[in-house]
Amino acid sequence: MESKRQQKVASLLQQELAAVFQRDLPHLFPGLPPGINLVRVSPDLGIARVYLSLLIASNTASAEQQQTLVEDNVKVIRQALAKRVRQQLRIVPDLVFFVDDSASYAAHMDKVFGDLHIPPAPADNETPGSDTEGSSPKRPKLFADDDE
Repeated sequence: MESKRQQKVASLLQQELAAVFQRDLPHLFPGLPPGINLVRVSPDLGIARVYLSLLIASNTASAEQQQTLVEDNVKVIRQALAKRVRQQLRIVPDLVFFVDDSASYAAHMDKVFGDLHIPPAPADNETPGSDTEGSSPKRPKLFADDDE
C-alpha cells in the first residue's frame, strides 16, 4: 500500500508529465502526445513507473515508434520535468515508462463476451424435476450416502 507521500508525489508527477508532453516537448511526438494513465512511485521516491496510453492518430507514428521515441528521450523528458518540479521535489525520480494496454484489453474482452452464445434460462414453470404442481422441487443429491 502506498503512503500518502508516495500518492502525492505520483499525482504531482502525473500532472507535470502531462504538461511536459503537451506544452514543453510537443516537437518530440508527431501527432498526439502520449497520455499518462498512472504513475507509481517507489517507497524511497527514487523510481517512478509511468504507464502511458499511446494514442494513435491516422497518418502518424505507430505505437511502437512512439514508445521508442519516449524511451530514447527519457533524459530530455526528465530534465523538462525537473524544471517544473524543482520547487516541490529535491530529487527528481528516475522515469521508467510502460505501455498501458488496459483499454485494448478491455475492448478485446468486450468483444469476447459479445460473441458468446448463452441460451436463455428456463422459465419458472418449466423447472426440471418438478413433476407435481404445488410440491417443492427435489433437492439435488450432493453425496452418494445422502439419505432423505
